[in-house]
Amino acid sequence: MTDWTLAEAAKAVSTRCITSRELVEACLDLVSAWQPVSNAFAAVDADGARFAADQVDRAVAAGKPLGRLAGVPLAHKDMYFRPGRRSAMGSRAAPPATGAPSTVLERLDAESAIELGTLNMAEFALGPTGHNTFLGDCCNPWNADHVSGGSSSGSGAAVAARTVFGSFGSDSGGSIRLPASATGVLGLKPTNGRVSCAGMMPLSSSIDVPGICARTARDVALLLGAVAGHDPRDAGTSRLPLPDYLRALESGVKGLRIGIPDNFFLDGVTSDVGRALQASLDVLASLGAVRVPVRIPAPGPLCELSRAIVYSEVAALHATWLRDHFQDYSPQVRVRAATGFAIPAPAYLQALQLRPVLLERFVRDVYARCDVLHLPTLEIPVPTRVETDVGGGEGMWAKIARMVRCTAPFNYLGLPALSVPCGFTDNGLPTSFQLVGRPFAEATLLGVAHAFESATDWHRRAPSPRA
Repeated sequence: MTDWTLAEAAKAVSTRCITSRELVEACLDLVSAWQPVSNAFAAVDADGARFAADQVDRAVAAGKPLGRLAGVPLAHKDMYFRPGRRSAMGSRAAPPATGAPSTVLERLDAESAIELGTLNMAEFALGPTGHNTFLGDCCNPWNADHVSGGSSSGSGAAVAARTVFGSFGSDSGGSIRLPASATGVLGLKPTNGRVSCAGMMPLSSSIDVPGICARTARDVALLLGAVAGHDPRDAGTSRLPLPDYLRALESGVKGLRIGIPDNFFLDGVTSDVGRALQASLDVLASLGAVRVPVRIPAPGPLCELSRAIVYSEVAALHATWLRDHFQDYSPQVRVRAATGFAIPAPAYLQALQLRPVLLERFVRDVYARCDVLHLPTLEIPVPTRVETDVGGGEGMWAKIARMVRCTAPFNYLGLPALSVPCGFTDNGLPTSFQLVGRPFAEATLLGVAHAFESATDWHRRAPSPRA
């Protein structure tokens, strides 16, 4: 039953083919098997999950109306605030306040989803690998010697290991797409403003967006539909109407123009990642998509502009805690959090001011030629934990920079991006392609992913607890 998709599990509970309590117990058994291997969970709330599942089962038996996610076990990055619970944010330096309740969690509660616990993450969401000095590293379930991606490391690892049916993390530089790619699941970074950030730990308020990990495009569509939309508590959320994400899955790709960048994004791709990318394009072409070359305007500077905003805002956010609790931060995170102090205020302000100008230019120049972009999520095979950790040698920072090279530009632009598993590299770990669309084109991205899934089985591959 844990091999079911989220959509299948929700249907099974609603039709009384299985109880929510049975689903919860099956997931808890898998958590026990996987936790020593992957360390994906920060905390497990077994009693709370059982109580919530029993409530759902009683409501189903009584014929009461329930939400779209009724009785399905989920777990989320430990940065979503819930009343009565302290979110540690992957750190021992976290302030004691719990913050305002998370809109994402409230909307999932309204759909009767079950929360199994909180998930491991890079400390304060500052890191693309999954290392964590205090909670222990979140390891890749396919091979524990390798990173799980970050900063939503537990989200990717938990969904890949089938311990939960979906997860919310965040994405400020690739933080949901990288773990999804590294562990072989789907990861969606919505358009900035599509999903509320209220009650979510801030990292960079100008860049932050909640992200979704799930096993299929249909599952992502269900989760997005459950939480997306305007929120009075988050002034940055859009008032644009929501499309029917589930109906959009059936749109197919016949005649759809798939843009393939002819600069920057494929420059550093290794041969094994390149083979998987090409094979995925061949599949989409066989389904009727049209491949077109696209020149991306000034992609390199987009990474630096994103860094200028993120690290400036991180430094401002952590200034007091860095001063008073410097020793409580891990060495890597101290360096990252303090980086923004060296960025001049004019550079930060210019990066903010250029953002709408460069977004307009990008949309005009790129999407006049194509409907979606197809490019790598991670241009290299998933690296090991040793080579990307403190003391990993001279190449450590360069390898970490390569991990976010293909993701960070779209955080700066605020565009929707979806990582889709498409094979394995020579080291036996998953790889993926990334789809990037116009603002608020999540439905298009999900439709392409769903079409790809109809012709392949990469999304069905799962690691063994013996990994």
